[in-house]
Amino acid sequence: MAKLFVVGTGPGNADLLTPKARTAIAASTDLVAYGLYLDLLGELCEGKTHHDLPLGEEIGRARLALDLASAGKDTALISSGDIGIYAMATLVFELLDQQLQGKENHPEWLDVEIEVVPGISAMQAGSSRIGAMLGHDFCTISLSDLLTPWETIDKRIHSAGAGDFVVSFYNPVSKKRDWQLNHARDVLLQYRPASTPVLLGRQLTREDESIRIITLGELDAKDVDMFTLVSVGNSESKHILNGSKEWVYTPRGYSKKL
Repeated sequence: MAKLFVVGTGPGNADLLTPKARTAIAASTDLVAYGLYLDLLGELCEGKTHHDLPLGEEIGRARLALDLASAGKDTALISSGDIGIYAMATLVFELLDQQLQGKENHPEWLDVEIEVVPGISAMQAGSSRIGAMLGHDFCTISLSDLLTPWETIDKRIHSAGAGDFVVSFYNPVSKKRDWQLNHARDVLLQYRPASTPVLLGRQLTREDESIRIITLGELDAKDVDMFTLVSVGNSESKHILNGSKEWVYTPRGYSKKL
């Protein structure tokens, strides 16, 4: 039986692709992914059979990857960032769970050897580009209500605010969904000052990367798209300036020992 590698390839820059991810892709004959992710990998994908399924076909990608591996082909199911964070790994295991419950008719999937290869997430890349925003307790919240009820998302935003977590918002806006981010801003403003630093990181680590540091009070959905990571500091996050250099960090309390 062949092997299925479930691979996170990082935010985009080839230097942030882990050696283990490179090894997994090199060991695979078939690559399953959204086409952009394969394009970003460039020559590393040469000589492989590409299975490019568009956005919205995530279940189809997971099924195809399991089918290819169970048919004897070493396969890499690829996603950007960390494939275990808002990505494809969970779908693979959900399908296996469905098979074990008798809700699928693919017993061959259960014989596939699976290895999940983590990658650097967008929130890590964004934090590193401006300093150390994730230096203390943090959380992530997806603002897409396609799969999660908005009431649940709203509850999580309030909880993150009350807990004073640094918050990274994934899927902040889309063409059909442009109000949730401003709502999230207004919720967080109930718990932390308007001067709280916010990172807008678009196309992080890629050629057309854009980095902006603004305040929570200035945050507006019109300045954000689906390629943008929005990270909001907690009540203690600091924005410091040194000439033309600027950083954001979230202290852990070491000032008491300095």
